[in-house]
Amino acid sequence: MKFRSAFIAAGIAVALLGGCRSAAVYNVDAAPVTANKAVTMADMQKAIIRAGAGLGWQMNVVQPGLIVGTLRLRSHMAAVDIKYDTKAYSISYKDSSNLDYDGTNIHKNYNGWIQNLDNAIRVQVANL
Repeated sequence: MKFRSAFIAAGIAVALLGGCRSAAVYNVDAAPVTANKAVTMADMQKAIIRAGAGLGWQMNVVQPGLIVGTLRLRSHMAAVDIKYDTKAYSISYKDSSNLDYDGTNIHKNYNGWIQNLDNAIRVQVANL
């Protein structure tokens, strides 16, 4: 009976650990820009850069309307495209290393980083 209980517990632990490691890639698609004033492209660029920098992201302006954000933590790297205009912005997976990306799923921490970046952008835009 002890063996059976241990076997069941081990199976549950393996299932939980396997489920905790990866999740479907989280992207932000056309999040509306909500501010107390009319927002310019320059305002959006500054808000996105401030939001990312505050969380440790390296933000590189590629062109007006597109910023590439890169986050490096220990041996992990995540890169995203942030497309924006005065009405909405999107955050999309671009590249990663050491995050077990398989074309659909990625280490679950990635999604938390993107959600934090999304929240920080919302705060910065609201404070314009």
